[in-house]
Amino acid sequence: MKNFLLLVLFAFSSTAYAQIKPFRFAFISDTHIGSPNGAAEEDLRRTVKDINAMDDIAFVVLTGDITELGTNEEIKLAKQILDSLDVPWHIIPGNHDTGWSESGGVMFSTVFGYDKFSFEHNGIRFLGCASGPYVRMSDGHVPRDAVNWLDAELKKVKPGQPVIFLNHYPMDNGLDNWYEITDRLKNHNTWAVLCGHGHANKAMNFEDIPGVMGRSNLRAKAVIGGYNLVDVREDSIVFSERRPGTETLKSWTALKIETKNYDVNKKFARPDYSINQQYNKTVAAWTYSSEANIISTPAVAADKVFVGNQNGVMTCFALKDGKVIWKYKTGGAIFSSPALSKGLVVFGSGDGFVNALDIKNGKLKWQYKAGAAVLGSPLIQGDTVFIGGSDDSFVALNGNNGKLIWKFSGLDGPVVSTPLLYDNKIIFGAWDRNLYSLNSGTGELLWKWNNGSSIRNFSPASCIPVAVDGVVYVAAPDRYISAIDAATGKTLWRNNDATIRESIGISANGKWIYGKTMQDTIVAYNSSREKQSTAWRMHCGFGYEHVPSMLIEKEGLVFFGTKSGVVYCIDPAIQKIVWAHKIDNSMVNTVRVVDKNSLLVTAMDGKLVLLQGL
Repeated sequence: MKNFLLLVLFAFSSTAYAQIKPFRFAFISDTHIGSPNGAAEEDLRRTVKDINAMDDIAFVVLTGDITELGTNEEIKLAKQILDSLDVPWHIIPGNHDTGWSESGGVMFSTVFGYDKFSFEHNGIRFLGCASGPYVRMSDGHVPRDAVNWLDAELKKVKPGQPVIFLNHYPMDNGLDNWYEITDRLKNHNTWAVLCGHGHANKAMNFEDIPGVMGRSNLRAKAVIGGYNLVDVREDSIVFSERRPGTETLKSWTALKIETKNYDVNKKFARPDYSINQQYNKTVAAWTYSSEANIISTPAVAADKVFVGNQNGVMTCFALKDGKVIWKYKTGGAIFSSPALSKGLVVFGSGDGFVNALDIKNGKLKWQYKAGAAVLGSPLIQGDTVFIGGSDDSFVALNGNNGKLIWKFSGLDGPVVSTPLLYDNKIIFGAWDRNLYSLNSGTGELLWKWNNGSSIRNFSPASCIPVAVDGVVYVAAPDRYISAIDAATGKTLWRNNDATIRESIGISANGKWIYGKTMQDTIVAYNSSREKQSTAWRMHCGFGYEHVPSMLIEKEGLVFFGTKSGVVYCIDPAIQKIVWAHKIDNSMVNTVRVVDKNSLLVTAMDGKLVLLQGL
């Protein structure tokens, strides 16, 4: 009887919501504000003017990649242009707004007031949320805190109420946790998923949920750009391309309005964990699932583990069992991998502070206030902390009290990685196209190097450099490995024969420079001042790969992670896989090797895992 009453209620609700009063909204995507010639800005201003000239637009939705590089200036400019709209508008970020963000995505929420939205119009619930990656390159990813938000919002949806979900990415395997979203939406009367990212108008299907990708607002090779007008009618949702100031083209796709009753038992492809059975001697001794993304490498000291998350919480765990010992909340997201020294854990935060906490109890011992977010990771040598931030500077701090020793202010982009200390030089990259070498004692610029590309996205910023015998090695998104004279900053040689993106490493004896390629393969080069080609290649079968997860050698074995959540251990002497273990389906950060039999691993989706039995 109870089930019958629920069915009647659902049928009544569905019928009621089917009587939708017709309306029209504008659907804009991929505006990419920040173009060198101002064309993107002109395209968006033209679109805003066009929408304002109409009298039948209920609201506007924008589905991400609002800016080109997510800089504070680009975000503020986009907001300034969009503030000219005469109708309500709702906006979410995409990978271009978060992947290179100097604030770790904070400025988007600060300027626009949110990075997700939920509103109702004519009985339809519209839900939109952010997607990454954040700061590090990887597949698309709906952040863990946004998934939790979606759970809460869907609980508010009335039985039978229509839902339209919006995200920058299509809900397919280009988004590493797509299934978490589709599984949730299939429990509701989800009429459609709207997305961008592909810069084209395209009808799609996401596990039986109708999908629509909208074109980019950019003109590309055309005279002007464009967007979509969406007409919600009593029986259908119709999409038509609009060329601002000229014409509305014939409708190119339409969705039938009907109550959706998805078969939640129908099987669809899901991430494959069978590799864990293939290498079944490696196990997760414990796993901790954070409430937010983790995009950094954990630190370990004796019996404790330390790692921060995107909600700005630094947590101390017991190494033995993963139990939480203490937590410390900062005012911004933590992308900084902590460093340990003299009873302190030191790290940067998106709130603009470098923090030093007591390892035992998490009490704040000192803080240094930078001029912007601190996304870079510290390196500690003796009593000195070296760290870069997003205020166009790199600093050396007194590790005992946080006092400034020196400050180098010659950068033109954020530092997001860990520096290298080599031969009294601090060497690091920034998202300004350059690799820098500073005198570690004074902060004096010794040299700066770049790969010759004018494209900021090709900066050597995410790679942690390695060095031996007077040569510094680095890899950047231009897919070259570069060998640089450590004394002068002159290029010794460059090679792209293996398409290494950003992940490199070095053998303990300095003989080999390791690289992770973009397709299945680990390679090694002889360390040398003379130009080298790959000395050996090892096929690992990890597929397309582009995350900056460095290769770490310990006790003769090499460890690294991939974008699909798999951790590998290989024997470089014989070029064989020793074991592999999948902990998640999102990006694995650079791993922390305790010893060759135990490994601490974090994944972007908020997993912290101790792998053992290796």
